[in-house]
This record gives sequence, structure tokens and C-alpha cells, in this order.
Amino acid sequence: MRRTRRAVPGPLPLLGLLLLGALPGLWTVLLRREAAAQPKPEPHPPAEPPPGWWGWGHSPAARGESAGGGQKTFRTLLAVPEAATSREERGGEERFAVIDSLPPAGTASPVERGIFWSRELEEQVPPGFAAEEAAAWLSAARAARVSSLERGGCGRSSNRLARLSDGSRACVRYGINPEQIQGEALSYHLAGVLGMQERLPPMALALVEARGRQWEPVREELRGSHWAEGAVVSLTRWVDNLTAVVAPPPWGAEAGAGRRLEPLSAGDLGGLPASQLVELVQWSDLILFDYLTANFDRLVSNLFSLQWDPRVMRRATSNLLRAPDGGLVFMDNEAGLVHGYRLLAMWDPYNEPLLRSVCVFREGTARRVAELHRRRSAAAELRRRYRAREPLWARLGFLSERQAELLQARVDFVHRHIAHCRAQAAVL
Repeated sequence: MRRTRRAVPGPLPLLGLLLLGALPGLWTVLLRREAAAQPKPEPHPPAEPPPGWWGWGHSPAARGESAGGGQKTFRTLLAVPEAATSREERGGEERFAVIDSLPPAGTASPVERGIFWSRELEEQVPPGFAAEEAAAWLSAARAARVSSLERGGCGRSSNRLARLSDGSRACVRYGINPEQIQGEALSYHLAGVLGMQERLPPMALALVEARGRQWEPVREELRGSHWAEGAVVSLTRWVDNLTAVVAPPPWGAEAGAGRRLEPLSAGDLGGLPASQLVELVQWSDLILFDYLTANFDRLVSNLFSLQWDPRVMRRATSNLLRAPDGGLVFMDNEAGLVHGYRLLAMWDPYNEPLLRSVCVFREGTARRVAELHRRRSAAAELRRRYRAREPLWARLGFLSERQAELLQARVDFVHRHIAHCRAQAAVL
């Protein structure tokens, strides 16, 4: 029987097969080297989102031009993968400068557990009016005499800028009716219950008495002010060098043009610079605070004005200012709690969507809301703090029983909203 021998391949064909198998890897290496040698193109801002992707529930208005030519939509900021772009105009030409907006590798996320601002981010928020500093000013203001009263700089024509004998200044607000001063005082102390009082300038009540020690130096000015003898006014610390604040996305210009506010959630924060994140932390507190107090005289009034002024969201937000260190100052809260609660039917169609537009919170704020919800103690906690810290509280009184119930109901609503945001984050 004849045995058939198998042919053994020579060394050259075997070498060819090995080289053929290595070609894909070699090609990949060459492509990577070529890409590394090429200059990276600058990122281009994505196109504007198509009309109607928001859907605000009121009459549509035409989109205006972006204020200053430099504001971008919220989606534009989010869509840039490696850098945000800021627009600079030099010599009449528009150019985009690349701004590093991503945290370095290993940096913690701005959001923890899906719905809470990170501790690292909260530590970057400007401190505002420290409790010790506020207490010292309030004590001095109550003891000081009013050296002069000047018109202008403090809102309504009935208000005055007071110079005090200790050298400080204060805005003296005389309400059209007592409930406005009551709302100012109660809102200030509710902010203390919620742990956000550092965002409000120190505020104390004062009794107008032309022959009293505090007002005696300005007796003649009081006669020209038309203030009623025995009226209760508020003294709010004057703060220098405050500047206007335009609402950032998603509550700024993108809120107009017939579009509905979409919730700000953890997934919307990638690539935003630290300065914008720090401001969003403060805005999340502001919107929650304004919902609880039913304050319509801030961002809500701007949203209301969209029906006849499509560019109102590109303008300064009412009763909100920025300190030189970047901290937001929640000014003039007299529409809160009392006046605002009488007008819920008119303003809640704007206040509720604003609250729902926030799904990231300061953990301390959420914890306090949860505690007030669990104990059903919102009005009781406010009353206790108000009576302990405001000597003239009895002159204006406290919330009515109905108003106290409304405050608790709004706390419960906020608590349910936070729970909804937590559930939504859990499934993403």
C-alpha cells in the first residue's frame, strides 16, 4: 500500500500569512499617528433646537435676538462634547474662544445620588450673609438712630434709604398695606427655617414714631414722607456693588417663545463650567423658596410678562441681584406668604412649572423640607423662629390659620416633587 505524504509549507508562505494577519493592527496604528499629527478642529456650536421642543402653555411669542449676542441655548451648552464656547466680539468680528469647561479627570460629579448637588460644588457657593454678621448688624440697627432719609435706590417712591448713626445704611420699606411688611418679615424668617437665610440681606422691623429716640433726627423728613405714625416698616441692610441678574438656562431666554420649561436634572449638567454650576445651586434654592412663599414678584412676573414682551427673559430678573463674589441676593420678598397666598389662583400656573423645572437640590434644603413634611410643623417652626428673633412680631401678627395650612400644603407638594425626582433619577 502506497503512503501519501502531506506537503509541508515552506518558510516564505508562512511568513506571508503572518504579515497578512498583522495588517489590520498596523493600519490602525498608522491611522492613529496620522490623526494625532493633524491639528484638532475647534468645536462649532450646534444649531439652534427646532421650534416647539419646549411648549410653554401660554400664547406663543416670536424669539428675539440673544442679549449681547453671547448667550447660547441650554442645549447648545450641553451639546459641546469637550468644551463650551463663549462668543467674543473684537473689531466687529465674531469669534469663538474655546473655554475649558469639563472638570479634570477624577473630579467628582456635580450631582450625588441622582438629585443632590455635590458637597464639593456647594463648598464653592459664596457664603452670603453669615449668621453672626447678620445678628450683629440687626442688633446695631435696632439700637441706632436714623440720621437721614433719602429718596431713591430702594424701590417704590414711598421707601427711603436711611443713614444710621452707626455709619451703616438701610432700605426702609413702607408697605402699601401692612401685609407687605408682614410678608417681608415672615419670608426672611422662613428662609432661616429652610437654611437659606444667608441669601437674604439682614432685615428687622421698626416702629415709626416721629418723637421717638430712633426717628427724632429725621422728624422733618418723616412729615414729607406721608408715613403714618405708629406704622411698622422694615429695615433691610444696604449692600454696595450689587449687579443685575439675567436668568440662566433653562429659565432664561429659552423659556419664551411658547415653550414649556423642562426639568433641570443631573443629566443636563455635563460640561457646564463651575461658575454656572455654582449659580444653578443658588437658583435651585431660589425657585423652591419662591414656590413655598408664593412670591410672584421675581422670576414669575417675568414669565407672566412673556405674553406681551417676548424678550423679557433676556432682561434682569426682578428683585434678584448678584454680589461681587458671585453670590445671589434674594431681595424684596414682601409679596411672599401673605399677599402671594391671596393670589394663588393667578400666579400658581407660573409658580408650579417653575418648581417642576428643578430636579437637582441642595441636600440640606431637601432634608429640611422632609422634616417639615414629616412633622407637619412648617407654620409652627416659622412662628417659633419669628417670635424668638423679631421683637416687634406682635405688631404685625402671624399667619392666619388658613395661611398656615397653605404653607404646610406647599411644603408637602415640594416634598412629593423631590420624591418624584428621586424616582425618576433611579430609573435612568
